Amino acid sequence: MSWWPWRQNPWFETVLEAQRRAKRRLPPSVYAALVAGSERGATPRDNTDAFAELEFAPHVAGHQAQRDLSTTVLGIPISLPVLISPTGVQAVDPEGEVAVARAAAARGTIMGLSSFASKPVEQVVEANPNTFYQLYWTGSKEQMVQRMDRARAAGAKALIATLDWSFSIGRDWGSPSIPEKLDLKAMIAMAPEAVRRPGWTLDFLRSGLPDLTAPNLQPPDGAAPTFFGAYYEWMQTPPPSWEDVEWLRQEWGGPFLLKGITRIDDAKRAVDIGADAISVSNHGGNNLDTTPATIRCLEPIANAVGSQLEVLLDGGIRRGGNVAKALALGARAVMIGRAYLWGLAANGQTGVENVLDLLRMGLDSAVLGLGHSSITELSPADLWIPSDFSRALGAPTDAPAPRRRPAASGKGAASAAKA
Repeated sequence: MSWWPWRQNPWFETVLEAQRRAKRRLPPSVYAALVAGSERGATPRDNTDAFAELEFAPHVAGHQAQRDLSTTVLGIPISLPVLISPTGVQAVDPEGEVAVARAAAARGTIMGLSSFASKPVEQVVEANPNTFYQLYWTGSKEQMVQRMDRARAAGAKALIATLDWSFSIGRDWGSPSIPEKLDLKAMIAMAPEAVRRPGWTLDFLRSGLPDLTAPNLQPPDGAAPTFFGAYYEWMQTPPPSWEDVEWLRQEWGGPFLLKGITRIDDAKRAVDIGADAISVSNHGGNNLDTTPATIRCLEPIANAVGSQLEVLLDGGIRRGGNVAKALALGARAVMIGRAYLWGLAANGQTGVENVLDLLRMGLDSAVLGLGHSSITELSPADLWIPSDFSRALGAPTDAPAPRRRPAASGKGAASAAKA
């Protein structure tokens, strides 16, 4: 019924419009799981709002007719400096990560696949050979080696190690009720939401309901764990030391990206253990709330280690102008999460392609207005940056240590002095 005059144009002109469409299409609990955040939600707000504090300094003439937006990340050529960040259980669309991988391949960029994904790594690499596999520090070292071996055998081009997680709990606006598996009881509980979202419901009824498992964590001799089973294993795994991170890099034996850096001293440790790239990331604001926006942390980190490894930025990207600002402050490329999930929810693979097209057009517009012929020419000189904008966390300083209330006695007193 393409003649129907009130039919909505499937193309959307901003990521915010994709989010609005996703909210209308998804069951409320599924949409709330994508919004996520933690505690008061300060960090995800700052991730997006901080970009507006940076102002462009465009030229009035001398613009370049041809502009090159391409780059490389870990040796892989990409047509625009935007990568798909790994996110878990993309059950907002029946094809999930496979649809996202196809969209990324169609637009000439890299797919990041979460170990908590809803689709197996073999299917995703088939859809996009330029796939980076993401691993949490979860389970035993033997289990981690098995998971890396599987990803390597499937053809994954690099390993992303995500370590920035402290298991924050509680959201002031409430957390969605998500079942561990879609059994009869769960389907009855979700029925009122599903009836209100017939389009989403019919798509899954046609293709099969999601089983809410993490197939990339499946042991060779057992079944894939449920998402919550995988999360429980993660919670029970002792956190890694820097020696463990170096072991992980050595075991992978290929390009290695460490995700979750917000501090200069951690970035320098990443250099020391031989990382090839880092992502300045706060887990999309889903981790420790009131961590600064990643764009605030970017320039000090890029200045400190940008000549020794590749620096990417993850967090708050909603427009092509955001991409330009990140590149101007030292990022080689950016990674997107919620932005493409809104596109996936709004219009499947085509919706993800739509999001990537919007970022490409916005970036091209910024490079044009700033008078450049290539993204490699972007620099801080293209921006007005407030004097108090950056957050140089973990920077060496000669300033006196902050004053703390002394501990009463014993071990506590020693800890306070050491701090």
